[in-house]
Amino acid sequence: MRKKSFYALFAAVAVFVTACSNLKPLSQSNFNATPSPLETLGNEIPVTINGNFPEKWFNKNAVVRVTPVLKYEGGEEYGTTYTYQGEKVSGNEIEIPYERGKNIDMTTKFAYKPGMLKSELYIRFSAKIKNKLVKLPDVKIAEGVLATSTLLSAKSTMPSIADDGFQRIIKEKQEANIHFVIQQANVRSSETGTRDMSSWQQRVQDAFNDPRQNVNIEVSAYASPDGGLSLNERLAAEREKNTTQYLEGEFQKRKIDTEVNAHYTAQDWDGFRQLLEASDLQDKELVLRVLSMYPDAETREREIKNISFVYSDLASTILPQLRRSRITANIEIIGKSDEEIMEFWNNNPKNLSVEELLYASTLIDNDTDKEKIYQYVTVNFPQDYRGWNNMAAAYYQRGDINSAKQALSRASLIAPDAAEVNANNALMAILDGNNEKARELLGKSSGAPNLNEIMGLFYLIDGSYNRALDAFGDTKSNNAALAQLLTKNYNAADITLKSIQKPNATTYYLMAIVGARTNNFNNVLNNLQKAVQLDKNFAGRALNDLEFAQYQKNQDFILLFK
Repeated sequence: MRKKSFYALFAAVAVFVTACSNLKPLSQSNFNATPSPLETLGNEIPVTINGNFPEKWFNKNAVVRVTPVLKYEGGEEYGTTYTYQGEKVSGNEIEIPYERGKNIDMTTKFAYKPGMLKSELYIRFSAKIKNKLVKLPDVKIAEGVLATSTLLSAKSTMPSIADDGFQRIIKEKQEANIHFVIQQANVRSSETGTRDMSSWQQRVQDAFNDPRQNVNIEVSAYASPDGGLSLNERLAAEREKNTTQYLEGEFQKRKIDTEVNAHYTAQDWDGFRQLLEASDLQDKELVLRVLSMYPDAETREREIKNISFVYSDLASTILPQLRRSRITANIEIIGKSDEEIMEFWNNNPKNLSVEELLYASTLIDNDTDKEKIYQYVTVNFPQDYRGWNNMAAAYYQRGDINSAKQALSRASLIAPDAAEVNANNALMAILDGNNEKARELLGKSSGAPNLNEIMGLFYLIDGSYNRALDAFGDTKSNNAALAQLLTKNYNAADITLKSIQKPNATTYYLMAIVGARTNNFNNVLNNLQKAVQLDKNFAGRALNDLEFAQYQKNQDFILLFK
């Protein structure tokens, strides 16, 4: 009897030891993934996994490595591995109590690949008890990936085109001065015979004779602030009259018929202040203080004259310059018309400036012809970065990325700080998957044309959908509509997609997704049909896309792809 009891006790101990030494397979109930199904954020699939090692499961001598694995038709992708250890293991891993078990949290992400639309997320175990391997089966915890954000496109993003500096009308001013003796208003020959006056008159003559130029004349007559208001009023008016009469006589001799607008200022306090501030008079700050303290003209004049040691310097340096008539020729230079520019481009491009050439590219819708203009600019104006930058943009738009990078490198050498060049280099960095470099370059791109599209694309890839929405603004593009769709603004996305001038397969596929999310099956079918007609690859995607999961058993939906 005692022998039988001994064997029973031995068997019980053996069962207990065996139970403690084994790790039983875990089930899906021990883990859950968030989100489920998985969902891309930009071009990545982030996931948080909450798990539980149950009571009396984790052997005190065990080390268990846990790895999320995303299985899909093209292979397997591995996430971040987490390592856990039992209470008797000496190490620095996360310890799991044997008696009460423990909840665990794991975060990881996978780089998205097209085959992952149809995929399964598993937990894989690598376990040891002391030095003995323990085999545990994989545990499936989620199925499928909602990958709508991956419909973003860097290649369809409009690059930054450097602007031309062409102006249809260039405004120019040419000025000259006629000075007067104190308290006099007669126009002296010593003033009208100067080289400056002769040059001014010739410029007016040339502008009047040129059919591409318009000219009008402005006379501004002044008196200096000394002498009293009534005297200066009369002097300034007479100076205006005499200057105007002189000019009209000269214009009559030269047969120049142009408008002369005249006015006068009795006491030129503004001119006085400007000349004083620009002077090197020793006590000018004292006089400037008087100007700021006394708004009344008579008081100003009296107080300034009271500073006798300063006034003598003013009378000899500043005041004579204020007794004048300023004559201004306002000239408008009228540039070539659009028709003339295109005529020269087609027949004699050497007669066009670089600004006119770059402007000519904006008059053309044909991308091939635009490229010809940019090429001409790079050959004839090789040190102007805009030709190289715009050539790079043209190559980029037609998908020749290597040529685009070569042209952009030339632009970067000439103008490394140009906003357009940095914006386009950022676009190249995004295309190469170097988002950190793109972030740095975008910080140097302020003011670049079309920066909003490139910034919007960057934020889409970054998963910052609301910032992408703000960056795109009123842009009408697939990427802009995607930002609206991902922020659940379906009405805005629908309007944007319908406003795209040249819709492509992606445009219609996005329209189908808007239809699915707003429960409009007709829109789903019609737009998927158009998308597949333009790009057959969308057929395979649609059949596995969780956006259309509710229709996957619908016969009309299935027949669409047969």
